[in-house]
Amino acid sequence: MPENVHPALPRFDELPVTPGAPPHSAWGLWGPDDQLGTLNLLTPERIAAAARLIQTGKRFALNWSLELPSPPLFGREALQHTIKQRRHLVNDDVYHNFNPQSSSQWDGLTHYGNMTAQRFYNGVTQAQITGGPDTRNGIQVWARKGIAGRGVLLDYQRWAAAQGIAYSPGERHEISVEALQAVAQAQGIQFLPGDILLVRSGWIAWYISLSQPEREALAPPPHTAVGLAQGEATLRFLWDQHFAAVAGDAIAFEAYPAHPQHGFMHETLLALWGMPIGELFDLEALAEDCAADGRYAGLFTSAPLNTLGGVASPPNAMFIK
Repeated sequence: MPENVHPALPRFDELPVTPGAPPHSAWGLWGPDDQLGTLNLLTPERIAAAARLIQTGKRFALNWSLELPSPPLFGREALQHTIKQRRHLVNDDVYHNFNPQSSSQWDGLTHYGNMTAQRFYNGVTQAQITGGPDTRNGIQVWARKGIAGRGVLLDYQRWAAAQGIAYSPGERHEISVEALQAVAQAQGIQFLPGDILLVRSGWIAWYISLSQPEREALAPPPHTAVGLAQGEATLRFLWDQHFAAVAGDAIAFEAYPAHPQHGFMHETLLALWGMPIGELFDLEALAEDCAADGRYAGLFTSAPLNTLGGVASPPNAMFIK
């Protein structure tokens, strides 16, 4: 059994767990009606253990500005915010064109299905995604539980710079499993089941350095960006470590665009495993502090929007050390 593989959970090569389910799927692992996916790994015991990692009480909010990137990528809507004065010294907010995937986001389990199986997580069909009381796999299921556990930051960009590996975060650059393992070793990290994996590629820092004309030129497709290498080796690594969720600071967790042979890992992580994918997380301040004190694990919390049938949500995420 590979190191750190939880003995009570199947290995990647033992998937699927349900006869007749798509290859490499975890459908049925937590029951036929489950809508939490790998967030089931966030047990009370693991959350309590993560809380005990807090030493300084330093808090790092991981949401980027709702107004960035500007203009948004992938043709998504730009947030419009109006302060509405109701009467003297009394104001409300009104948000227009609010697309929860235009900035920092969790991709929910109805964001991306598996194109081969023609299904979403646990066999849910498009017709079952209604947004009504009977809707399936909506973000409200996560919201009503909340997300909390041991967060682990892998600062790939800082490690790559130390190794003399040069790349532009705005160009397609694959982060291999071997590189992730080397970063973890350099940082003294041992993965535990239920970890929430955060990977810093430096995309947000790169974007902030751009001029407004450069940002506007970047907005129309096609888009390219750094991210994890697509393919079975990465999938095996992510599953066999039994991460509860994964997130990065780039436009997709995977190197973008999809690999012509290996496809797009969204189809496996979201649709076959029920594993939340975070994108455009602001990891800059956290990475600076981790590099200063050598501590890359802490308590991670997230409160997604409690929207019935929601496809995605700002993470409302915090990392506490």
